[in-house]
Amino acid sequence: MIELVRVLKEEEQCLHSLMQFYIYEFAQYLPTITLEENGLYKPFDLTPYWSRHNLHPFFIKKDNELIGFALVESASGTEPNTILEFFIIRKYNGKGFGKLAVNKLFTMFPGKWYITQIERNYPAQAFWRSIISSFTNGNYSEKYDEKRRSIQEFEINFDK
Repeated sequence: MIELVRVLKEEEQCLHSLMQFYIYEFAQYLPTITLEENGLYKPFDLTPYWSRHNLHPFFIKKDNELIGFALVESASGTEPNTILEFFIIRKYNGKGFGKLAVNKLFTMFPGKWYITQIERNYPAQAFWRSIISSFTNGNYSEKYDEKRRSIQEFEINFDK
């Protein structure tokens, strides 16, 4: 069973630790990501996740085992929902757990969505296209921005 568990402020260090694996994997696509003097990657500033009502940090757990995380910005005003960061540890890649987690996120945050992947992260592009296409029955649009990022836009409305 896959669960999304909201990360509490007192669990921030655990999220930072998990994010080190994410940054390590991501570094293959962005050569500017390098280790700091202390042997760690520069941590994300997670402070806003406990002060802004539209930022949502989640641990992804499988049978109570921590297997990933998702950072979501929910819609506010004219801005759509977006996945800011998403990660499943390599041990569980390709087993459908990411898809289950994303489906739960889409259900939690109905409305318009905007999801991006950097230019050279082809595995992420394939992952998101597949999940979005499946969840929306192919009813989404895709474009590229000036940085050649892939962007999928779609809407989830359970009233239709």
